[in-house]
This record gives sequence, C-alpha cells and structure tokens, in this order.
Amino acid sequence: MATAHPSAAPFSPKAQPSGLPPRRTGWTLPQPYFNDPAVYRLDVERVWKRGWLFAGHLCEIPRTGDYFLVELDTESLIVIRGEGDAVHALHNVCRHRGSVICTEPCGHVTRLVCPYHQWAYDLDGRLVAWRGMQSDLDKADFPLTRVAVREVAGLIFICLAPEPTPFEAAAACFGPLATPQGFRRAKVARAEDYLVKANWKVVWENNRECYHCNVNHPQYIQANFDHYNTDDTPPRVREVMAAAVSRSEARWAAEGLAATHADTGMTLFPDAARGIWFSANRTTLVDGWVSESMDGRQVAPLMGDYRDADVGTLRMRALPNFWNHSSCDHSVSTRLLPLGPQLTAIRVWWLVAEHAVEGRDYDLGRLMPFWQLTSEQDWIICERQQKGINSTAYQPGPYSTFKEYNVEGFVRWYLDTLGKSE
Repeated sequence: MATAHPSAAPFSPKAQPSGLPPRRTGWTLPQPYFNDPAVYRLDVERVWKRGWLFAGHLCEIPRTGDYFLVELDTESLIVIRGEGDAVHALHNVCRHRGSVICTEPCGHVTRLVCPYHQWAYDLDGRLVAWRGMQSDLDKADFPLTRVAVREVAGLIFICLAPEPTPFEAAAACFGPLATPQGFRRAKVARAEDYLVKANWKVVWENNRECYHCNVNHPQYIQANFDHYNTDDTPPRVREVMAAAVSRSEARWAAEGLAATHADTGMTLFPDAARGIWFSANRTTLVDGWVSESMDGRQVAPLMGDYRDADVGTLRMRALPNFWNHSSCDHSVSTRLLPLGPQLTAIRVWWLVAEHAVEGRDYDLGRLMPFWQLTSEQDWIICERQQKGINSTAYQPGPYSTFKEYNVEGFVRWYLDTLGKSE
C-alpha cells in the first residue's frame, strides 16, 4: 500500500500571521493570499525585504564597472563589480534629491553619476563629487545606501534587511555542488524576460510539484524520474531508476560527484520546521540522456570541471525567488521578482562555458527549447490558476499527500515567514 510523504506530518508555525484568514493544514491558501493588495504589501515587507534573494550571475559583470539592475516592487538596486573583484549592491537612489542613477538595465561605468545634478559616486557607493554644494557639508555623510551581498560559486545573492539572516549555511550547501559547474567561468548565451499574470506564490506552488508534469510537460518527463511518486511507481520503473543510480555512482565516483537524490518524487523542499529555505542536489537522468535537451544529447561544450557528459543534473533552489537546473553542457537559472498582487517578473538565463562560440559550439535552437517550453508551459498554467482563484467560486482545496507534499511545505514556510516577522 502506498504511503504519504513524511512531510505531510503536522507542523506548528512559530507564529501565525494575525488579521489574515486561517488556513486549513493540507489545503490551499484562502483567496486573499493570492490577490489582496494588503497581503501583497505584507509579502514584500516580511518575505522579500528580509530574506536573501538571488540577483544574478557573476559572469554578467566580468569587468570592474560592469553592473546590472534588480527591480523589486518599488526598489531599484545596482549590482556592480568593484575594484579587486569585489561585488557591491547599492540602492539606485541618489542621496541628493532621490533620482535614480542608473537608467539602463545593465551597462558599464567608471563612476556612478546621477543624471539629475551630476552627484558622482565611486563603484562602492562613496560620494566623490558634488559640484555646487556648500563647503560645510561632508561627502562621507552621503554614500549610496548599501545592500548586503554574497557571492557563492558564481551566484550572487542580496538581502535588503538592515540585519540579514546568516548566509553561511546556504553557501555551504550551494558551494560544493555548484563549483564543478563552473558558473564563474560561464557566459550568458541567452536571457528571456516574462511578465506572468499570477501571484508569485502561485508560481512557486507550481514549481514545487510534478503532479501536473505527465500531461503538461511531455519533454520533461522523457528525461527525468521525479514525476513518479510512491503511489504510481511500478516495479519496472524502480528497477530502471536503481540501475541508473548504480551506473551513475560508479561513473561519477572518479570525478568526485555523487547522486544526492535517488528516490521517487521531487526532493523534499522546503522544510519550515528546520528553517530550510535553500536546497541543492544532483540527480540522475533517464538512461541515454546526458543533457536536458530535446533529444537528451549534448548541445554545448562541457562546462566547468566536467570531463564526462554523464553527470546527471544539478538542481538548486532558494526561496523566495530562485531555481536552477544544470546539465553537463549548459545551465538554466530562473529568478522571480514580484511586481504586484497578480504580476510576477521572471527572468530565465541559459549559460554555457565562457569559451563556447554561438554558431560553432552551440546553437540556440537546440540549447533553449527544453527549458523554454517547460517554463512557458508553466507560465500558462499559473495564469490559468490565478484567473480561477479570482473567481467568487474559488474555495481552498486539499493537497495530494503523495504528489503535493512540497507545496504543503512551501505554504508552511511562507506562513511561518510571514508570521514570525510581525
């Protein structure tokens, strides 16, 4: 007899958000959590402005003075490469009259100069010039407002909180698994931006289950095992999975790699009871597949430290805004940023080895479709769900303990984060 996933066990959040509709354990959230402007403001203040956020990749700013912007609700943030390879994160707000400084989404500067009155800042945010200002003021009193920033294995995270939560455990999780992928020696082959008409939690809920995969992601299920669960995995599939894991362990041992998730279903994430908002694992692909491409074949040169194409997939995720799937030859990162109660800005990056040349070593027509199709299929699903949630007929429904245990985990994490920040 199939048994439910252990994450279905009862859990008591550290604090429940006051003034919001109660939620029945194991059921979807009440409607206001997905479309009420007041709940959205709580989300921004208690979740997005207090936790660590994935900003982008170090390879996007390879030279001193390279920058890109991160637009979060009303906040505009500059992520910039400083002197000595330092990475800084600064509010894009001049200390004079409040104008934004950088007006382009990315670029290269030698100084950060406000276009309004030309106050000029060094790359680390120090004010260095302010023509026309009186001499009894001190430039040292007017630096750009800094934001906490951490870089691990080529991934950049920022935190807007005045006193950020520790990042060391996340770095210890991501670093060993991500380093062989070679993100610091990668380049962006392509990036696509989407405006999805759905609340950010709808997007995350969709990401946290593969209940929908068999019907909605025909290319994904050809390459992966995690659409199987304890209630629908026949002995034949278990034998195939066991053989694939065994072969992988034998081949990967020489490379210092290992399968860290070898069970049916998706790896357990998040875990609100233990405060786990980050996770990474390496998993095997279906036999005959070495890349998450349309035919399973390698579509670009090997990345990072890999010397063999058979490395499975590296998967990383961090709440509230990041997930990544990396094959031997390319990496696909997804970042969410909330723009309103029913609008989420999503960027998807395709990365390859820095030495790879488009048209010679890889072709976007073969590199992109697997995850472009999977992503865009999900955005359609999320917009349909949001439309239904907005209806007067919407009522919370029960989660499957076999297939939606991670959705339940996400909701627990969200409510716990929302409540304990009061």
